[in-house]
Amino acid sequence: MLVRPVVAELVGTALFVFVGAASVVTTAATPASAGLIVALAHGIAMGVVVTATLRISGGHHNPAVTLALFAIRKVDGRRAAAYIAAQLVGAIIAAALIKGLFPAGAARATNLGTPFLAAQVTLVQGILIEAVLTFFLMSAVLGTAVSPEAPKVGGFGIGLAITASALAAGPLTGAALNPARAFGPALVSLEFHAQVVYWIGPIIGAVLAAGLWKLVLLPKSD
Repeated sequence: MLVRPVVAELVGTALFVFVGAASVVTTAATPASAGLIVALAHGIAMGVVVTATLRISGGHHNPAVTLALFAIRKVDGRRAAAYIAAQLVGAIIAAALIKGLFPAGAARATNLGTPFLAAQVTLVQGILIEAVLTFFLMSAVLGTAVSPEAPKVGGFGIGLAITASALAAGPLTGAALNPARAFGPALVSLEFHAQVVYWIGPIIGAVLAAGLWKLVLLPKSD
């Protein structure tokens, strides 16, 4: 039955996108501390939702993660498609809630927390930054949640990977590392600038990490 895991992916992704994007909107008036607050909000939120849903759906909450796990046959095609659909719907619901609940001025100024490229970052650079950081994130997923040798830390390592990535490159690309995180706010705010960065980069990075772990780092019996 796919109902429980699909609902877990929808609700978990909605909660992650809501907290993450809301942190961008809320800190619009306090730029001095915005970077740290946004990084912590994204990391803590993902750590919580992964831990809460790990035993129900695997705690993906990211189409790039789901596609990478599909590429190494950790999930089948039907489940992958259902998860990705749920993740995108959850992200759209989260963005709609932010639009309805948060101050209109801050919401408009930040396009509901939609990630964006800094003026000095090219499209190719943005894709590569997102790819490298998602490689890092996917390694955390595989090493702490997928591998049978994984330590029992729930989503803690995954959340820390997101926090570190946001601190490293948040001002450059937004460090979305997640197509759903970028797509939900972009759709509701109708701001699709450089949206391709947040699909191509994370998918490439996640699939490359999954391939490395499958070939070299995961136990051969797995």
